[in-house]
Amino acid sequence: MAGNHFSPVFSELPATLAIFPLPGAILLPHGQLPLNIFEPRYLNMVLDALGQGRMIGMIQPDPAAGADEGIHRIGCAGRITRFNETEDGRLLILLTGVCRFEVSEELDLLRGYRRVVPDWRRFRADLDEAEPPMAEIEPLMVALTRYCEESGLEVEWEKLRAMDPVRLVNFLAINLPFGVDEKQSLVEAVTPVERARLLTVLAEFGAAGRDNGGGLH
Repeated sequence: MAGNHFSPVFSELPATLAIFPLPGAILLPHGQLPLNIFEPRYLNMVLDALGQGRMIGMIQPDPAAGADEGIHRIGCAGRITRFNETEDGRLLILLTGVCRFEVSEELDLLRGYRRVVPDWRRFRADLDEAEPPMAEIEPLMVALTRYCEESGLEVEWEKLRAMDPVRLVNFLAINLPFGVDEKQSLVEAVTPVERARLLTVLAEFGAAGRDNGGGLH
């Protein structure tokens, strides 16, 4: 996976990070997540990020955290790589995953949105551009085929098979209709190989609570 001039190196990752807690929406390194931003606090967040490195952390709420607004401890930071303003005052953005993080500390609100001190060290390898060999892809594709047939999901198979292994695994983790807990397990899988194996298990056992219709594009 080739990097580009805009991809940060480890030493450039921010010391503080705005977070967007959203259930069922995850981001992974090199994956992409489109978002429709309309709440004033999150409009503030995006506008601030555009002027300060374009980084936002996606993280899922955690009802078990013991607080009304508890969050999981691991999320993934993404860089705003595309944005459009709408006539009705929304922002349509595309986040491209950069590196996962652990929440070290939550800071005071800024202009209505939440911020944390991220600890990047555990996931430093997320920035590695090397493409590891993955024997897990073929069993994953077999399980995915069965899962999609049983769920009625429409899939662009040629597009999937053209992806390199890590991008394929992360694309599936982001876009398949798994539940919040399953999504979090995929975020926390340390390596792409572990994530591919977990995806295979989830597909085989239908652990997502399938929705009929929809598709992967």
